[in-house]
Amino acid sequence: MSALLVGVDCSTSACKAIAWDYRGVAQAEGRCPIALDNPEPDAWEQDAETWWAATTGALKQMTDTLGDDTRDIVGLSVTHQRETFVVTDDRGAPLHPALVWMDTRCRRQVSSAVEAVGADALHEISGKPACTTPSLYKLMFLLDKAPEIAAQRPLFLDVHAFIVWRLTGARVTSLASADPTGLVDMAERDWSPELLGLAGLDRHQVPDLAEPGAPVGHVQANAARATGLRQGLPIYAGAGDGQAAGLGAGIDRPGRAYLNLGTAIVSGVLSDDYVTDRAFRTMMAPSAGAYFLETDLQGGTFTLTWLIEKLLGVAPSETSETLEQLGTKAETLRPGSAGLMLVPYWNGVMNPYWDDVATGLVMGWRGEHGPEHLYRAILEGVAFEQRRHTEGVESATKEPVQELVVMGGGSSSSLWCGIIADVMQKRVTRAGSREATALGAAMLAAVGAGVFENFGEAAKSMSRLGTSFEPGDGAPAYDRLYREVYRGLYESVRGSMQRLSELSR
Repeated sequence: MSALLVGVDCSTSACKAIAWDYRGVAQAEGRCPIALDNPEPDAWEQDAETWWAATTGALKQMTDTLGDDTRDIVGLSVTHQRETFVVTDDRGAPLHPALVWMDTRCRRQVSSAVEAVGADALHEISGKPACTTPSLYKLMFLLDKAPEIAAQRPLFLDVHAFIVWRLTGARVTSLASADPTGLVDMAERDWSPELLGLAGLDRHQVPDLAEPGAPVGHVQANAARATGLRQGLPIYAGAGDGQAAGLGAGIDRPGRAYLNLGTAIVSGVLSDDYVTDRAFRTMMAPSAGAYFLETDLQGGTFTLTWLIEKLLGVAPSETSETLEQLGTKAETLRPGSAGLMLVPYWNGVMNPYWDDVATGLVMGWRGEHGPEHLYRAILEGVAFEQRRHTEGVESATKEPVQELVVMGGGSSSSLWCGIIADVMQKRVTRAGSREATALGAAMLAAVGAGVFENFGEAAKSMSRLGTSFEPGDGAPAYDRLYREVYRGLYESVRGSMQRLSELSR
């Protein structure tokens, strides 16, 4: 039982590598940042080489900390930001900056795909309503913009495939990493020939697929030197960060949902059946044959970062201190932020509207309002929107959610957890580890390596719960604000938003 399992979490802003023991206790970790570029409106890009540099850097920090205990590592698995992808040549060299999941320059391609295949067919095949988030439409945009790249018949790699190729020399990705791209036939559990053709790709241009937890290769010599891992260490197929977080939070039955308070706000419930509905998008669960019915708000802690860096002009090095100060002031405010209400559509809206031109909305400004009011309004707006999301899932599945298990950076805020409990009128419980995403990846490695027979055993041993927050005195006020104001606010200005977008182009 001295075995260690490594979860590598290559997220939007950083790569974390954490070595866990069989009880789910972190023994060592490393972290390296990843830069995010915004070269033009709606464009979000990264240099894919920084994924590898951050991965090797984080792993080297981890193995240096472990020292001789590095030899106890028996398996590694990768989780990652989803929908982000890069196109490369046959040797894996990037031909263009990677397009990040937030990139929304592909609105025209969404329309052309709907025209060619049909909105219902796109949804049924991929599990995702047509919008700018899945990689399919971003890839169509990229190859339309750069026909010289399309002419080279480039390789298409999600983040998992890119990192695993560098680690092992094998061009393979997990089925639960590929499905967010929108190119997978969810019922067939394989690449969709129709959707590959729509993107102008064939099977040679995409990675092989493996079930989550299946072996995908071994650490090759050059990767071992760069990371400190032993040569020949087995690598097991991982999953996208949302699905890995659900596993790490121990979501193994109906009635409980995971809620990842990260750059985006992602929540999901488990389903044994493949079902589709506009209230959610359907994702592969890490356990074979199961699915996560998932909601996604792209303006999560991203909106707090916007407040701090873009509106207040705070340097990144001072972000944490400023957030703490704002949180302290916001705690003294009553529910409703003194009449300020925010709809957090800073990066458009997915479920339930699937409106890529939607924008953020703040209503109720008065001269008395300061940064702390806007800070609290963001926390409340995210909570209101999550209530809408969860109600949609409950309505579609006829299965009530009694508890939300929260993780991610935002879960450290007791104020935010309490607001979510009040707004949603449900118990909110912290995952035992804020790094539930990396823990979920380690669980995949644990099952692959035979430390546990199945994911249920892995979750029982490695995941645990922390502090719970019950609905409190603020719940009645929040219920009225949600039902009487928030729930109809976006619909009341949707037409004006659409026209504003048209006039601003």
